Amino acid sequence: MPADVDYLKSLLRPYPDFPKKGIVFLDIFPLLRDPVAFETLITHFVHRLTSHTIALAPSKKIDVVVGLDARGFLLGPIIAMRLGAAFVPVRKRGKLPGETIHAEYQKEYGVDIFEMQADAIQPGQTVVVVDDLIATGGSAKAAGELVAKLGGKTLEYLFIIELTFLKPAEKLDAPLYSVVKVDE
Repeated sequence: MPADVDYLKSLLRPYPDFPKKGIVFLDIFPLLRDPVAFETLITHFVHRLTSHTIALAPSKKIDVVVGLDARGFLLGPIIAMRLGAAFVPVRKRGKLPGETIHAEYQKEYGVDIFEMQADAIQPGQTVVVVDDLIATGGSAKAAGELVAKLGGKTLEYLFIIELTFLKPAEKLDAPLYSVVKVDE
């Protein structure tokens, strides 16, 4: 494991039995409270995108970074700014003004709905989707569906933490990259 990944992983704080018994929650907020760690995380993502992901795009650039409500909003705008790309938020239903499009996704206790403004992505634009954690992949899949509805092309999904034992990559229409993989 690269030194930067070891460093970032060492700062994640585990909370056993949160939000419910049997779950070990990994808190990303210690990364954000430490300016060196936060810079290391953003640089890690930008390096991944510029050294690997951009090569997947016919245009050799990323046009849009989509951030998922709400922790994707902490990472997405900074990554977008570093890439010279636009930032587009995906929000829970009823939180965005103007005309929106929507996609449903399954949660452990029912169905939820994500929305994106209808003019946020133009046909043919290249997109990466970012959030803090991917578990089952439902919310990321919904974001990818929104990108596709507007004619965008998702190049990659980026996460700080991936719960690999839930096999989220199987639901997505593009490769998944995570900094920290949790196997159990």
